[in-house]
Amino acid sequence: MQAREEFLRKEWYRKVSVKRRCVVAPGDGIGPEITEAVLRILDAAGAPLEYDLIELGEAVYRQGVTSGVPPEAWDKIRASGCLLKGPVTTPQGQGFKSVNVTIRKTLNLFANVRPCKAYNPFIASPHPGMNLVIIRENEEDLYAGIEHRQTHEVTQVLKLVSRPGCEKIVRFAFEYARAFGRRRLTCMTKDNIMKLTDGLFHRVFDEVAAQYPDIASDHMIIDIGSARLAASPETFDVIVTLNLYGDILSDIAAQLTGSIGLAASANIGEQAAMFEAVHGSAPDIAGRGVANPSGLLIAATQMLVHLGFGDIAQTVKNAWLCTIEDGIHTPDIFREGLSAEEVGTAAFADAVIARLGRTPKQLAPVQYQNTPVRVQTSSPPRSNRQLVGVDVFVYWDQDGRRADTLAGWLQSAAPAGAHLSLITNRGVKVYPEGLPETFCTDHWRCRFRFDGPAEDYGRCLELLGSLAAAGVDIIKTENLYTYDGEPGFTLGQGE
Repeated sequence: MQAREEFLRKEWYRKVSVKRRCVVAPGDGIGPEITEAVLRILDAAGAPLEYDLIELGEAVYRQGVTSGVPPEAWDKIRASGCLLKGPVTTPQGQGFKSVNVTIRKTLNLFANVRPCKAYNPFIASPHPGMNLVIIRENEEDLYAGIEHRQTHEVTQVLKLVSRPGCEKIVRFAFEYARAFGRRRLTCMTKDNIMKLTDGLFHRVFDEVAAQYPDIASDHMIIDIGSARLAASPETFDVIVTLNLYGDILSDIAAQLTGSIGLAASANIGEQAAMFEAVHGSAPDIAGRGVANPSGLLIAATQMLVHLGFGDIAQTVKNAWLCTIEDGIHTPDIFREGLSAEEVGTAAFADAVIARLGRTPKQLAPVQYQNTPVRVQTSSPPRSNRQLVGVDVFVYWDQDGRRADTLAGWLQSAAPAGAHLSLITNRGVKVYPEGLPETFCTDHWRCRFRFDGPAEDYGRCLELLGSLAAAGVDIIKTENLYTYDGEPGFTLGQGE
């Protein structure tokens, strides 16, 4: 708790007015330095906040808490509903979880908001007109973190996408665009390949877009969308996408602005929110007083808007813009010919404080509302769900891995009323009518269809019992359902 005790001894901290409680985690590495700079600026701007400091990260890991979040920290975060978090270090090796992912998922912080703006000519950027926001789904997709090693050769990760998760983030994105005067929202998915998971996200986007006729909307496949973002980021306004894509896109976009050290992130949920800089803890420069507090400061302005103090956020951000405009730069963004003075962390904070109440002359000043973005989701009607078969995944490494041989064995073992219709290997059809050139591993998906819908899971149990009795090594199963007669699973060629 050394970091917390040091903060409590600060004279400026003791003078903070007690109005809205905010939990602050200084973090690791450069975290305490930049956090102190940011809180000094907020205090000078008159932010009506009371700070409750907690420890997260490396010191907590060393105490044996693998999540990096001690129980008392959870209590304070939940009671406050607001966390300003400095960068934390996740120790390398097995067993340690990301603090960010843990907090986001535990507290249902479903929306990740990352503004990415260029500040030319004062910070060098190849894209001077860039001014976009990436809104990323924060809890689902591959970041569910469910992985298994299933055979000697094959591992799997589950990509989980829910309709409520899609609707929450898409509706949030439209509400954000409307609240902040944005005119176009672009959805990015890979639904030409992942037709059910990414396809669900795209379908929900189209449904919600129809309810916001005042905001233009379009969709891009993620690969071409990423290429266009890297080449022409100034053509985008707001992007909404799934978790993994959003993580990658937001780092690309942040780098295109000229420095990832300027990037901020807001993680918004229904009951709580977390605000942080995108960059890491940078232990190599910790304690030297040269770190740039801008990313965390911009995150703090997002926090102020979320708490309903948009006027104070506006004052702070405009003072920061004036500082950048006057060429007062930390070493990471200092450039000969562009910058006027190279300063450290504390001096940069002093410069921002000295400019409170001013507005920039060349950079566009900001204007913020005092109403945070909130969303309400709907409950779609339930479909008629029927069990029509099961995909049985098996381990098999015999007879030269010939799919026809495996198929004959499975067919002979299956009970009446269950028919083998398809075998794939790594998603490639190998039975019936497979090709000899297809490379096969020891991991096989074997699809069985029932004669008519099953009344209960007993049909599956009967099939699995028969296969197991024949010596089939079953890894896992996935039930095949139809919804209002439409397949809830991808069809194989010829099915």
